[in-house]
Amino acid sequence: MMNIPTDLLRTLVAVVDLRSFTKAAQSFGVTQPAVSAQIKRLQFLLGFELLDKSAPGVSLTLRGQEVVKAARQMLSINDHILSLTSGGHAARTLRVCISGDFIGARIPTLLANFRKRWPFVRFIVNGASFEQVQRGLQMGELDLAVAVAKAEPAIPSRHLWTDPAVWVRSEATQIDPHLPVPLISFGEECSCRYTAVQALNRVGRSCEFVYTSRSIVGLEAAVVAGMGVMVLPRSRVGDTCLSIWEDPPLPALPNLYCGVFLREGSNWAPLEELADEIGSTVRPRLGEAEHEPEPEPMRPRMLGAG
Repeated sequence: MMNIPTDLLRTLVAVVDLRSFTKAAQSFGVTQPAVSAQIKRLQFLLGFELLDKSAPGVSLTLRGQEVVKAARQMLSINDHILSLTSGGHAARTLRVCISGDFIGARIPTLLANFRKRWPFVRFIVNGASFEQVQRGLQMGELDLAVAVAKAEPAIPSRHLWTDPAVWVRSEATQIDPHLPVPLISFGEECSCRYTAVQALNRVGRSCEFVYTSRSIVGLEAAVVAGMGVMVLPRSRVGDTCLSIWEDPPLPALPNLYCGVFLREGSNWAPLEELADEIGSTVRPRLGEAEHEPEPEPMRPRMLGAG
């Protein structure tokens, strides 16, 4: 019976996760041709193509997607067995997605403390749209995600709550009612940006994207400078130097769905523990959010002006 070397599977997973042969080679300390040779060898053993050559970048074929999903499971079992024989020190990489709305929160501190307990763990952290998060969790490309969705997620969550979207401003903010509303956001994939645009469209107001950045520090600076307004979940505003515009000359905004999500089939207790720590840290205390959908939705409550 033919056996598939785990090093070939690990190389494939690295290429997919990093979306680059070169970056995968750098992570293993080998050359890019060496990584390409391993992928070719794996395809030869399997008898079919794993990567879609007609698509740009690193893109999997349908059969390649199934192989990667199975490879993750196999590597997880392999690493678990090694941890039993090596005192729990088998290297493990956790792929984490953090929505831009939570970048300024205390998550990095939690990850650092987690590594003190599990020093063999490494993190690959990035940001993505909720649609990409959902796909990544289902395909096994992500292990954990902290994300914001504009509608109730269809995927299971470890923690889920609602948080009212609010307009934020600074003392320098001025909105001309006769001109498009200047918007500041994390980018096209941002649920807050989508919420702002939909709310403005609903009342016939136009907008322009005056400042887009992946950095919450840059976004704060743009709002402080008076370049425009931004939308955030209410509970996240406290992590910034900005103010909630409680009675703005702008349309009302709906609730956003915020949550902590784990990869389908994840059964590693430390990862679940990390998800719970993140959830308890970033989830607003009772009264800070309009209502929480766990276990039963509650009617919105009036909040005092902040």
